[in-house]
Amino acid sequence: MTKTILIVAAALLAAACTPEPPKVSPASPDMDVLAREYLYLELSMGQHDASHVDAYFGPAELQTAAAKDALSLDAILEAAQNFAARLDQVDTSDDAELAMRIDGLKGRLRALVTRIAINQGQKIAFDDESAQLFDSVAPDYDAAHFQSILDQIDAALPGDEPLSARVETFNKRFEVPPEKLSAVFEAAMAECRRRTLEHIALPEGESFTIEYVSDKPWTGYNWYKGDAVSLIQVNTDLPISISRAVDLGCHEGYPGHHTYNALLEKNLVRDKGWVEYSLYPLFSPQSLIAEGSGNYGVELAFPGDDRIEFEKTVLFPLAGLDPAEADRFYALGSLLEQLNFAGNEAARDYLDGRITRDEAVAWLVDYALSSRERAEQRVRFFDTYRSYVINYNHGEALVREFVERGDADAATRWARFEKLLSSPMSPRDLETVKD
Repeated sequence: MTKTILIVAAALLAAACTPEPPKVSPASPDMDVLAREYLYLELSMGQHDASHVDAYFGPAELQTAAAKDALSLDAILEAAQNFAARLDQVDTSDDAELAMRIDGLKGRLRALVTRIAINQGQKIAFDDESAQLFDSVAPDYDAAHFQSILDQIDAALPGDEPLSARVETFNKRFEVPPEKLSAVFEAAMAECRRRTLEHIALPEGESFTIEYVSDKPWTGYNWYKGDAVSLIQVNTDLPISISRAVDLGCHEGYPGHHTYNALLEKNLVRDKGWVEYSLYPLFSPQSLIAEGSGNYGVELAFPGDDRIEFEKTVLFPLAGLDPAEADRFYALGSLLEQLNFAGNEAARDYLDGRITRDEAVAWLVDYALSSRERAEQRVRFFDTYRSYVINYNHGEALVREFVERGDADAATRWARFEKLLSSPMSPRDLETVKD
């Protein structure tokens, strides 16, 4: 046993005061021991990368040990590679549930090793990085793909100014005044929650609080605290459109991140004892499921024209906005949504070194029709989260294909969605797991 593994084992077993780790049979592993070892490694990585551990509500002694031991990146890498090799020896042929659990740990370890490499300064191509971290690669679109959509938007908003400026000017009419943001967002969140609870039973006592923050590279964030409690933060650096209230309410709350984390905690950690799911590593295949389901959850909760009707009759009055041109606003929004993957292209070319930072900002202005301020904020996101950007749009597309396959009716869609949020499914499982 190497020195690194002895350190890891000592930390994991300190509470039990055992001088040596138990000999685990590959054919019948003690999954609680393995899960605790895994948690220690992820928490150790969190000492080097502040973004790495998105949520943790597991054994406190492991967090304490990781902070105290302060393993180097090389030590974490060696231990993770050793751990992955041992998992490869586990016989799961007669146990489908064990196979899914082991596969989940392998995917997380592969992502951990990749993040170590990134933190050590290794250059990894964008698509290779996303495959290793998130178990998927987003499609690649050229400028011509977006130009046909831009032409439609140009026809819808004729004028002499650059198209991005015309879009920004038009959309300013639908920005929520800062003093009314809280009322609008809380009303949107309440409706997202009401609609979700009609289909999904959440743990008793689940709750959230909302904070309004600034100077962040994102527009909204869910910080899950465990025990079905979340802190949801909304970034007010830039104006927030009336349509973003429902987007954020569903994505960060119901049936998005808050719902996902609460269901994983109940069904896997509490009911099954799979303690590894008491930690959410941000850079892992779980994030494609989380962000994809968060985005898809908007249209699941507000099918058809439900969202437009709710926003026009409830949110517009709360924001003091005139709904006279609301239909035109939503028609434009539908076209703008088709430019969503333009952000992936900017990130891919920027992070792979084919374009400069300024060129990435210009691409977002020209092909995503972002304001310059939003484009600069988006590039800040690329700097911090890198290939994570694929999880929103590509993840949404994969989740939609899984939930809606076979012309599923509304009840079936909600049942599949809840199954996705209650299980350790990976991006690959979206194509193979049946009802």
